[in-house]
Amino acid sequence: LEDLQDAFDFCFKVHYQSGEDRNRDPQYARQLQALQAKLQNLDQRRREVLAQMQQLLGRSETLRELLQEELGDWKERQQRSCLGAPTNTNLRQLETWFTGLAQGLFQLRQLLRALSDLQRKVTYERDPLVAETPLLEQRLQEQLMHLLKSAFVVEQQPSTPNPCKRPLVLRTGSKFSARARLLVRLHDRNHHMEAKIHIDRSGPRHEPPAHPRGFRKFNILTSSSKTLLAGDSPQEGLVCDFQYLVGASPRPPGPRGDGSATSSQGPLAVTEELHLITFTLAYGYCGLELELETSTLPFVIISNNNQFSSAWASILWFNMLSSDPKAQHFFSAPPPAPWPCLAEVLSWQFESVAEQGLSQDHLLMMAKKLFGKA
Repeated sequence: LEDLQDAFDFCFKVHYQSGEDRNRDPQYARQLQALQAKLQNLDQRRREVLAQMQQLLGRSETLRELLQEELGDWKERQQRSCLGAPTNTNLRQLETWFTGLAQGLFQLRQLLRALSDLQRKVTYERDPLVAETPLLEQRLQEQLMHLLKSAFVVEQQPSTPNPCKRPLVLRTGSKFSARARLLVRLHDRNHHMEAKIHIDRSGPRHEPPAHPRGFRKFNILTSSSKTLLAGDSPQEGLVCDFQYLVGASPRPPGPRGDGSATSSQGPLAVTEELHLITFTLAYGYCGLELELETSTLPFVIISNNNQFSSAWASILWFNMLSSDPKAQHFFSAPPPAPWPCLAEVLSWQFESVAEQGLSQDHLLMMAKKLFGKA
């Protein structure tokens, strides 16, 4: 396109003379015809390139929708894995796909900018670049933003260093860790990408109006910000790994005024309060800057080990039955669990610690214990 445009522009400046009446000059008429042919060829090629752009953006949109389905399946596998289910939660393949699509979109973005530069140098009546390029840029920008926002995920849910403890149950004053990953491995080394974490950044969603005080409030005592960096090996990707976090409730949190984490301000029991950690990331690449955000699965914060069993039961019940990962008031009206669903989760619990799940006879025995002979 650039070569065609330069050739047309050169011929136009050399042969076309505005304001002169040379219609009877046969040589000048031939020059104008050749110039018109070059303009028609340039216009046709511009329209072909724009059509190819439209086609590529349509394909990328279809691919992005497929990646969203794959990502949704991965999140379901991760949720089951937190409950003890044997499943693969490796992100390497998803990262390869997300990065490949992002690279293609950023290349298209550069091509659209090049087309805009060409249009500013040479334009004409009914120039397709004038009408279509801004629409393509807007469509591409939306695709990139949607892709990047979905590519920021929680790779490791909040968990304590003790391997015997379950994830998603934390204790005040004790260390825990969490990790977020950007599946698009494109970053500008000159751009400082800082990730921050917040506990209950927006407060519990769907909070009942009868309980305006909400849940207990917690602070992160250790560093709550890190720079997103590439891992130690090329396979690790762009991660922000918060390995040594400590959470505590501010003083005074409740009516007792002694700073005890057991004094609940909310309508629910301590072991039924569901909290969220939100990661935010200031992302920038090739002139595109936006804030990315992702949240963990809901977790329970306890103040002593006696509350662990009840807290873990809450985690199981929520992840079995909730379709909204941010429904922090789930236990205001918890639904019942069907036995087949509960039986599967109980089998996962045994398999996660004994490397063997429960047989049908085992589950039948447990069902009789719970429901009686009927």
